[in-house]
Amino acid sequence: MTTQARRGARVSALAGAAVLALTISLAGPAAAHADQPPLTNLAHLDFLLDEVTPPADVAGHTTYRLEEEPALVMPWTYADARDGGTFERVGGGTLDPATGDWGQGAYNADDVARTAVVYLRHWQQSGQDSSRQKAYELLRSVAYLQTTDGANAGNVVLWMQPDGALNPSAEPVELPDPSDSGPSYWLARTIWALGEGYAAFQDVDPDFAAFLEERLALSVGALDRQVLSRYGEWTESDGMRVPAWLIVDGADASAEAVLGLAARVSAEPDDVASRDALRQLAEGIAAMSAGSVRSWPYGAILPWAQSRSMWHAWGSQMPAALAEASVVLGDPALGAPAVTDASSFFTTLLTAGGPDNGWFPSPTDRVQIAYGADSRVQSLLAVADATGSAGFEALAGMQAAWFFGANAAGAKMYDPATGVTFDGLQPDGTVNRNSGAESTIHGLLTMIALDERPDLAVRAASVATIADRDGLELIEAESAAETDGTITTPESWTGESSWSGDSLTLTRGQHAVVDIGTDSTRRWVEPVVWSAPGNASTSVWTANRVPLGLLRESAPPQGISPTDGVLLPRQLQLPALADRGAVRVDVLSGSLQLDALIVRPIASRLLLTGAGGSTQLVHSSAAVPQRVSVGWDGAAATAVVYDSAGGVVRSYDVQGTRTVSVPSGGFAIISG
Repeated sequence: MTTQARRGARVSALAGAAVLALTISLAGPAAAHADQPPLTNLAHLDFLLDEVTPPADVAGHTTYRLEEEPALVMPWTYADARDGGTFERVGGGTLDPATGDWGQGAYNADDVARTAVVYLRHWQQSGQDSSRQKAYELLRSVAYLQTTDGANAGNVVLWMQPDGALNPSAEPVELPDPSDSGPSYWLARTIWALGEGYAAFQDVDPDFAAFLEERLALSVGALDRQVLSRYGEWTESDGMRVPAWLIVDGADASAEAVLGLAARVSAEPDDVASRDALRQLAEGIAAMSAGSVRSWPYGAILPWAQSRSMWHAWGSQMPAALAEASVVLGDPALGAPAVTDASSFFTTLLTAGGPDNGWFPSPTDRVQIAYGADSRVQSLLAVADATGSAGFEALAGMQAAWFFGANAAGAKMYDPATGVTFDGLQPDGTVNRNSGAESTIHGLLTMIALDERPDLAVRAASVATIADRDGLELIEAESAAETDGTITTPESWTGESSWSGDSLTLTRGQHAVVDIGTDSTRRWVEPVVWSAPGNASTSVWTANRVPLGLLRESAPPQGISPTDGVLLPRQLQLPALADRGAVRVDVLSGSLQLDALIVRPIASRLLLTGAGGSTQLVHSSAAVPQRVSVGWDGAAATAVVYDSAGGVVRSYDVQGTRTVSVPSGGFAIISG
């Protein structure tokens, strides 16, 4: 089945309305032309590839036709920018000049597997023989890194040196150590590559597909033995019930395995072992959905079972995995958390500034990388395909615009002329102009997805300037304009979360007043509080003497969390009025330790502009339908309102600005 056919098979009963909405959202100045060149350029990824011949007869490591084809193809891990727009390929860790070895290695299993996925998807989309050949070679390399026998059969060695020697114990130490001694991210990504590889080669090269099938079965065996043996067991993490059967306790790692398992089961529905593994991992990922439109993390699927205070953009393909699994298994319930993540959390994330490396739980790590941006794009597109919602597809286009300038630097992070994706974006707008394998891989995965949707591709590339934004903001507690509390500097990382800066401690009878400014809309104020065992507090919150609520907090049971205590945003009952900027807290009992205040508009907004027109997103976190102003002065546009499931509520012709009703947790996309 072709990629396009698989997309068509996913469209639900919403398809009619969605197709209409997609036409409304994407037609206009940015409509695609038949002669539009593809965005995908594999030149830089090709440059990263190298050939290596491993030593003969390495115990437990071989691959398809190794005697006939002794060379393996692998991407260098990093590429450092040099003068004149050139790059130097480098490995990980410190180079030993005497041996040519790196502390980690030149090549790693994570990048080999994901590079294989790039060439597989490009070959399926374009039909290019060169991409098919590279996919074949890279899958052979993936298989070589897999351990084939002994207690660790099915696991994967992470690092290889330039001469082909495996490095199972890298410096600095990575866990598990040795790297094939237990479940890992690289096991998950190997499953991803083998699953998509089998589906792609099933008909065109049955012998190679049979080999991939055997190796996938080996990986699934390791997964069953080491992870899924705990299927159905639950544990607790800071009061949250979490599954005990995720790969390295990670919904993020498990999601990438699910992508491969879904491809395998779609191609071979009678593979009971893969089907069972797919369902069990998907159920575990779904259980990591947390919060609501009103409370942190706003419906996001959390990545790590050991922390209910952490979300990160990199590797956040949990919604994509659930959407794929829901379709392949015919179980819409598995996809429900993915829809909530897309409609409630992602809109909050996008209007807050985009795919940050870490909300811990405040947006404390605001570095952004291609892995994070692409993970969000892939998740939105998978949810769009599973539900038939054009709203989610349009949101994916707004996120994809990050690669073309819709970011803090206003910089292009991907260059279609060279295929280079830069390695990262600092919060101050500084661009890391290196271009290693991971960034290149994920930039290209987004471009392949956009090339499959030409109208969306044009929109993403041509409407990519942030003209206006009003979303979640962080106000430090220590910035209080008035307080009789105590400011201290805790160690930043708690083991499961991170302080955003100093802390402010208030005891009974003490108070603080924090200026949150004013806005055009009411705002939720969420105190980020450290709750320690043996301590509880009660505090009353007001904004210019208008009540916001009473906060009673205490530490939940620790469970598997690495830290005894938890840093969490706490929900108040009422929003601050738009013109009330002085938030006051008075402690009635106990001791309250504040990190910061998260301030979130009830109606969050983002406006992108460019040569292709303008796109505005408005998201409502109100408890009831909310009247909001949409559009911009002097411009004709079309507004489409979606509910919290991505269904079309109504479309409007807009001239200038007008008021529309947006459902609770819903959003509107205005295009002109």
